Amino acid sequence: MDSINSNSFRILASFILISSFFSPPCHGDDALFHHLQALQSLGINDLGGHGVIFLENGRSVVLQNADSEGNPSLILAAKRTRRIDPLDHFKHYTGGWNISNRHYFASVGMEGKCGCEARWRGFVSHSGSASAFVPFSPVGCVVLYTGQGKFHRSTTNTLNYIVKRSDTTVDNLKNVSYYLSTAQQLEVDKYFIAPDVQSNIDKIQVKINDSATFLDKKTNDNSDAIHYVLDSVQLSLIIIAAVMLILALTGFFVSVLNLHLVVFILATIGWIIVAGTFILCGVFLLLHNATADTCVAMKEWVKNPTAHTALDDILPCVDNTTAQETLSESKDVTFQLVDVVNQFITNVSNQNLPPQAGPSVSYNQTGPLVPVLCNPYQPNKIPRDCKAGEVDFRNATQAWKNYVCEVSAGGICTTPGRLTPKFYNQMSIAVNVSTALYHHGPFLVDLQDCSFVRKTFTDITRDHCPGLRLYSEWIFIGLTLVSSAVLLSLIIWMLYTRPRNGKEYIRRYADMPSRDSLELPKGMQK
Repeated sequence: MDSINSNSFRILASFILISSFFSPPCHGDDALFHHLQALQSLGINDLGGHGVIFLENGRSVVLQNADSEGNPSLILAAKRTRRIDPLDHFKHYTGGWNISNRHYFASVGMEGKCGCEARWRGFVSHSGSASAFVPFSPVGCVVLYTGQGKFHRSTTNTLNYIVKRSDTTVDNLKNVSYYLSTAQQLEVDKYFIAPDVQSNIDKIQVKINDSATFLDKKTNDNSDAIHYVLDSVQLSLIIIAAVMLILALTGFFVSVLNLHLVVFILATIGWIIVAGTFILCGVFLLLHNATADTCVAMKEWVKNPTAHTALDDILPCVDNTTAQETLSESKDVTFQLVDVVNQFITNVSNQNLPPQAGPSVSYNQTGPLVPVLCNPYQPNKIPRDCKAGEVDFRNATQAWKNYVCEVSAGGICTTPGRLTPKFYNQMSIAVNVSTALYHHGPFLVDLQDCSFVRKTFTDITRDHCPGLRLYSEWIFIGLTLVSSAVLLSLIIWMLYTRPRNGKEYIRRYADMPSRDSLELPKGMQK
């Protein structure tokens, strides 16, 4: 058994030596970065035309070549994400925040490895003895379990908020498409919108539906993927916390009971679990750094909302051309619908025509004249103020009720009035569609300059980022505490059992009969 314990200590020593000597360095040469800062202090902000722009708050962003629409591609969190990239010969990563770039995650993972190594050395260097870590095992399990629960809820709430904002935008786009389609088929008596406008509606509907489908699919696919990872990580953390706690308590009792074989088995299992937990510690430090990078990237994007960035993978903006065309077509259709209603009022309902004119224009309309509908736009789509005697979208249908007459089976008014129930219903539908398109104007304006994404990211950085950073740090601290405590507990179990084995051997040796007592009687000697 002594040889077994000695081999265990050799394994531990080898493990520590290997992890120390074969780990790549955690710090790189920052001479270039300091050189860039020195140039900045001399007033040079765009360094050599490479597009590195230093902001007033000290952070930097990198603007790449413009796209086909003239919008620059923005490299987000360029300074914060400047880390060593092990996949690129340990050079500095300069691609900024980008969750679809393997070099980004490799550089974050490198920092995660360094962070775990540094904090582990910090724990060891500040501990007076290995026994100081024993109480930290249950404490670490509590911190780990609590942190993973809060982090999971916080992340889920953030994702749900993003999906909700995306769904709202998709629903509004679909509503605009529906109202345009309704306007295309709408008519008041024999009046309807112009054929060229109807043709434009067909074209813009295709773009609207494509944009809505893309936004919905992109957001929900990303959300589902992140939810899957979060659920898997949550389950693994719960299992780790439970296994570590059971291992620590079981190891304590079996070491007290001096069950040598069980201690050896637990120690062997413990080395494997601790190694896995330290790896998981690095993964969560990676997650913590990536979360912080994301929050910084969102802040920088809010200041440059028209630039194309890697954040398009989380919540993409609607195509600017599509948004502009939709807004323009919405105004045009609204103007046309109001004009259709007013043409009917002016040319039919407010006219006193003889019966010979035909039932389509002469249906015995009498009484006060019907007020025309206020058009919110000029023919050139510039906003227009209502004039005296006009009714607006808010009170038109209510005001027109006073002009409805009772009709015969042939659709002729039998009481004073200038609108039959059929014409009133057609005019009301036209007003409702016009109102809906008009009220979607601000939404389409926000869509055009991507304000809905900017507001979403602003809310996330203000309301969600602090919690995400805090609780991911809790998980890392919990994993570090648990891993360090169990690792040093394994050492304590070995140290505790070795002296007892030695004392047992000495006691047995002392109880052995002496050499003199084993001498044969003289008569039996040869």
